[in-house]
Amino acid sequence: MKKILFATALSAQLFAGGQMVVPVEVPELERVESESKIYMVVSGMMLLGDSVKHEEALLKGDRDYGLGIDVGYRLGHGFAIEYDFTYAQNTVTEILGKEVEKATATYYTSALDLVYTYEATQKVGIFGKVGYEYEWEKISDYNIDNQEHDFVLGGGVEIAMNEKYKFVGEYEHSTIKGPHGDSLFVGVMFNF
Repeated sequence: MKKILFATALSAQLFAGGQMVVPVEVPELERVESESKIYMVVSGMMLLGDSVKHEEALLKGDRDYGLGIDVGYRLGHGFAIEYDFTYAQNTVTEILGKEVEKATATYYTSALDLVYTYEATQKVGIFGKVGYEYEWEKISDYNIDNQEHDFVLGGGVEIAMNEKYKFVGEYEHSTIKGPHGDSLFVGVMFNF
């Protein structure tokens, strides 16, 4: 029986072109590197400013600048958990009747966020985040030294420059009311 099967296979091979099948070497596929689980984003931030009521006065914040650092850990399937820290200052105008005074406000903010990134292409990702933040606000000239906490929401885009670095642009909305307002971030992500 074995001889019949071998003869049938051999004659089918010869009938198909007369050549014996020779094993073909398949080139080894290039291994695709996945992103590192740990990343860091260093960014410049712009406070957009807002107006808020404080006792009898109106506090109006100007647009100003600061710095931000995010450290993240990728959980998989587009999700990551991120710790954010920002430092910023802006000029705040206190309007009380006809009196107008200017002072410098300082903000330190710390947040823990859940981030989801949708990979639109190999190089472009669109992300959204939700988190909870603590903010320390100090305006010495107005005797304001507050600590508040509430939710923060954000969204943005990341564009890969190479395997290690990405350009990041982000808009962030804080539910903490203050003269700082919402924030815009532009920075660079480093994948460890």
